[in-house]
Amino acid sequence: MISIQKIREQKDFVIERLAVKNFDATAIVNQVLEIDEARRATQKELDALLNEANQIAKQVGELMKGGKKAEAEDLKNKSSALKETSKHLGERLAEAEKQQQDLIVRLPNIPYEKVPRGKTPEENENIHEEGTTPVLYADAKPHWELTSKYDIIDFELGVKLTGAGFPVYKGKGAKLQRSLINYFLDKATAHGYKEIQPPILINEDSGFGTGQLPDKEGQMYHVGLDNLFLIPTAEVPVTNIYRDVIVKESDFPIKMCAYTPCFRREAGSYGKDVRGLNRLHQFDKVEIVQLQHPDKSYETLEGMKEYVASLLRSLGLQFRILRLCGGDMSFASALTYDFEVYSAAQKKWLEVSSVSNFESFQSNRMKLRYKDAAGKNQLAHTLNGSALALPRIVAALLENFQTEEGIIIPEVLRSYTGFDIIG
Repeated sequence: MISIQKIREQKDFVIERLAVKNFDATAIVNQVLEIDEARRATQKELDALLNEANQIAKQVGELMKGGKKAEAEDLKNKSSALKETSKHLGERLAEAEKQQQDLIVRLPNIPYEKVPRGKTPEENENIHEEGTTPVLYADAKPHWELTSKYDIIDFELGVKLTGAGFPVYKGKGAKLQRSLINYFLDKATAHGYKEIQPPILINEDSGFGTGQLPDKEGQMYHVGLDNLFLIPTAEVPVTNIYRDVIVKESDFPIKMCAYTPCFRREAGSYGKDVRGLNRLHQFDKVEIVQLQHPDKSYETLEGMKEYVASLLRSLGLQFRILRLCGGDMSFASALTYDFEVYSAAQKKWLEVSSVSNFESFQSNRMKLRYKDAAGKNQLAHTLNGSALALPRIVAALLENFQTEEGIIIPEVLRSYTGFDIIG
């Protein structure tokens, strides 16, 4: 959430930078400032009345001590009138604050200075690419045919049990899933991330804290009876661990990782790009989260970017890193890098990770603060990344490492799977 101070002091900057996200903030910002002016005037009037009431209370006490009961009663009556006026002013102030808050939370995060302008994914910047495209044998198949051939993932059974987008993993397919999860967790903990096993249901406060609410409620599964939401990513419960918490400056960086299933409605998704594992409603993912001092958050983002690259490198996958343009960024992000792996069978790039710095946007919503050297509370910065999301990683592994004898397992996974080939 953008601070009212920033909107007040840098109105033109806020409007100009949000335009990079193709968001016209002019009307909302002007409304916010109009309400803010009225709110501050009300606050000033209320403070003056409360001060006058305090002075009267002192005078009443002195008059009573001096035996001037009649004069004291007159002042008490005046005090009662002031209290009634103060009550109405307090109600007006609360309503103004609510109106102001409701408007501010509709504003997305301000994009970082390096975010390129653009409206579509085609305008993202390709900042790095490595690896070679595998040469497949003549009868190579896409993963949705390979999973059927080797009986490792059953999409039709998932439709029977739940619906489209909820596959059933079987045999070596299930073991491969578990192996990837364990491998990614082991790598994260070896890099100093503390493993967390969070709930996969969240309340509204958690959804608001990380920016899923009120922006993305239509993309989350809602448990109406209890007013809870299935998590779209472990980022939400893990980051909210520190909601309403004041940490020490010396605690930074706070590094956490978590494996969870993730649930996304993906409303409106259809067509050939959603076949097989390309787009699911339920999928597994290992997430990394960092809470960091504002002065070091972009250095940390670069480190997280390199860490995700090291995972893809270790799996032997061809990949590229994109710096997202304003129009392709999330509501809450200040800067995002996307990672894509190349599918030789589908002849296309598949997104497998997003690594983002949210600066103080989430921490302002969550009231996540730290004490600086002067003892003053400041907002921390929050960052997270997929490390990694499994479905398209599995798709790329199955497709890129297929041979006429079977699907070769990357060497780094063999101690986890217990087998070298799916055949």
